[in-house]
Amino acid sequence: MKYLLLLLLLAAFFFFLGVKRSRPREPGARSKPASPAQPQAMLRCAECGMHLPADEALPGKGGVFCSTGHRNSFEAREGQG
Repeated sequence: MKYLLLLLLLAAFFFFLGVKRSRPREPGARSKPASPAQPQAMLRCAECGMHLPADEALPGKGGVFCSTGHRNSFEAREGQG
């Protein structure tokens, strides 16, 4: 009788362990797969040559830039010459 009780306790333990693992962590996490990030164009800074994503580039006179400092120094230099 005690072996049957031990067997039932072990079965209940593994059952609840399996139920806990099968639950999604976020609501709807299993219903739709995560979509990968869309690729985007990489642009080159006209001042230093560093490549950066198009949505992070700053437009200016003479091209795109990685920072406002590079944009200002490029436009100041080009305005003098």
